Amino acid sequence: MDNINLSEVIRNFDIDYSVKAYGNGHINGTFLAQSNVFVLQRINTDIFKNPYALMENIEKVTQFIRNKVVKRGGDPNRATLTVIKTLDGKSCYRYDAQTYFRMYRFIPDTVTIETEKTNEALFQAGRGIGRFQAMLDDFPAACLHETIPDFHNTPKRIEALKKAIKADVADRAESVKDEIAFALSRAGFADTVVNGLRDKSIPLRVAHNDTKLNNILFDKNTLEAVCVIDLDTVMPGSALYDFGDALRMGASTAAEDETDLDKVWFDEEAFRCFARGYCMEFGDKLTESEKNLLSFAPKLMTYECGIRFLTDYLDGDTYFKIHRENQNLDRARNHFKLVADIESKEEKLKSIISGLVS
Repeated sequence: MDNINLSEVIRNFDIDYSVKAYGNGHINGTFLAQSNVFVLQRINTDIFKNPYALMENIEKVTQFIRNKVVKRGGDPNRATLTVIKTLDGKSCYRYDAQTYFRMYRFIPDTVTIETEKTNEALFQAGRGIGRFQAMLDDFPAACLHETIPDFHNTPKRIEALKKAIKADVADRAESVKDEIAFALSRAGFADTVVNGLRDKSIPLRVAHNDTKLNNILFDKNTLEAVCVIDLDTVMPGSALYDFGDALRMGASTAAEDETDLDKVWFDEEAFRCFARGYCMEFGDKLTESEKNLLSFAPKLMTYECGIRFLTDYLDGDTYFKIHRENQNLDRARNHFKLVADIESKEEKLKSIISGLVS
């Protein structure tokens, strides 16, 4: 937060405060304010070009959930994020032309799961993501802004990869021929969901679009899923994106940048546990087309993310934060190993889904 006057920022949210860093997200800078009562977050305007549109999405979705929770007699301050307005009634504070802050009410007695991916935690995560989508099942998804256009448009991700290969600005393409060949050889299934959304065989829904486990808050005592957070990428999309992306990391046996690929495979039992929780909350609302593609979704989302890591590596590591040399390449290799393993288990995964949804 170089050269940022946090006192000025927080004064515009009209609260007393102390500030400390919080969390370890890849994209936004996050801080706790006023004895852990509020969370202050700087919006990454390099990625999110229109902070007001971003916050409009978040306000619409959280208010929709709040209304449902209130009707059911629940606690809306625990079930969803609460946006704290600025003194002039806006959902974020403009510090300067490129710097915007937002504030949420802190949800106490919750934890995130970073690496302890037990089967019970995955089951609860599945319930949390499924409940989030069930709450928004009748939300008019088309009214939301695309905060990152074509975020999960996998064919366009492939086109971006091809451009990166051709430009080769970091002079790295020659050294990753095998990874490039792997990515391009699987381009044939990349348009499955995009085409389904286009021809309406797959319903347009509110999608979170970044459903890794640490974007869920769990009750610190029961470890039940409490609230889905990090709503920056909430946009019109497909439920398949959220199901698949959660398992991209949730069912992997290793960290996403593990360099020893012998440690990387797709855990069928982890898949089963997450899918059981997800279908418990949302299975009766899924269409037949969605049910048929649930087992495919993790492969698509893992493949897409691998392409993104490889593209960023070829572009010179300009998008994803890296903490060591070749980290994006290691991430790409890791994801491609997962894709190959998922392909070897496709029939087993289909059978698991068939046992959960009719």
